[in-house]
Amino acid sequence: MKAVCWHGANDVRVENVPDPKILNPRDAIIKITSTAICGSDLHIYDGFIPTMEKGDILGHEFMGEVVDLGSAVKNVKIGDRVVVPFTISCGNCFFCNRDLWSLCDNSNPNAWMAEKMMGHSPSGLFGYSHLFGGYAGGQAEYARVPFADVGLFKIPEGLTDEQVLFLTDIFPTGYMAAENCRIEPGDTVAVWGCGPVGQFAIKSAYLLGADRVIAIDRIPERLQMAKEQGKAEIINYEEVDAGEALKEMTGGRGPDACLDAVGMEAHGTGLDALYDKAKQAVRLETDRPTALRQVIVACRKGGRVSLAGVYGGFLDKIPMGAAFNKGLSFKMGQTHVHRYLKPLLEHIQNGKIDPSFVITHKMNIEDAPKGYEIFKHKKDNCIKVVLKP
Repeated sequence: MKAVCWHGANDVRVENVPDPKILNPRDAIIKITSTAICGSDLHIYDGFIPTMEKGDILGHEFMGEVVDLGSAVKNVKIGDRVVVPFTISCGNCFFCNRDLWSLCDNSNPNAWMAEKMMGHSPSGLFGYSHLFGGYAGGQAEYARVPFADVGLFKIPEGLTDEQVLFLTDIFPTGYMAAENCRIEPGDTVAVWGCGPVGQFAIKSAYLLGADRVIAIDRIPERLQMAKEQGKAEIINYEEVDAGEALKEMTGGRGPDACLDAVGMEAHGTGLDALYDKAKQAVRLETDRPTALRQVIVACRKGGRVSLAGVYGGFLDKIPMGAAFNKGLSFKMGQTHVHRYLKPLLEHIQNGKIDPSFVITHKMNIEDAPKGYEIFKHKKDNCIKVVLKP
């Protein structure tokens, strides 16, 4: 089969690799009909995620048709259309039983690696390094899905791939990030980053009852989408100081909740951004937390901070004094995708949202290297790339 394989920083190749096989009675094999390039994939592409090996198959946003099943999988049948959560979860451990699916105790066979770095291991992830299990990803023609009796989610008739594909990651990620803001009636929510996750966070904040959403970015087409599709007020941080603008827009108080949908490769215009870029380039710092610093300083006293953008390791110069003295609350983490599949599908079916609005590019899987390049460099007004195997 054809698959998108990692060979180093800024080097992905479409190669012929062996087809996946059933290895466990709880496995399924999926013929992939749609897959996507995620902003998190760019962290791998840029070389910032450790424990990648040459030839690893990328991708964690994918869906398709069931073509083979292990003997223990009874929730779906061959021929069913399914979406696959990017977090791999056993369904039986302490954390899965508490709806904390991305913290599964049993799905990362390389848990010892994560434990050395983090103290404990999160769940395994598709196509996201050996630190998170070394699982082959879904930017391919076929994929093996472990714990398929828990993970596979059947799609009803009448919905296109484009409407449901993002249930695999970015729609639940944006929704959980907005939920983590603990939105109350009348709240103003500020969202840093208008990439795909940021767009869904904006939509979700309104679904959860926000009165105002203010979106911060520097890319005109992303800000335009946030304004037109998300009905957000917008700030271009290259034109004005985002912190000062937010004060002015909120009567000096600051937003009630601030949401970081940027993460470890944030851009910025100040000295701190140059400092981060220099330290990250020589690996003296793992992440560029420019957006996180702004979020902490901008949030109102007693406000809530939600982190949806991925952070990978050790961050420098975080204003914890501001966070402490302002009494901020933080909530963050990989998305508990399984928790959100049914309610978000209902939002799609009821017409409250059509997630396909973020798609700007559709390509054959052979064009994946080009897709990575235009997505990384934001060429051709690119916001989201969907690949068709």
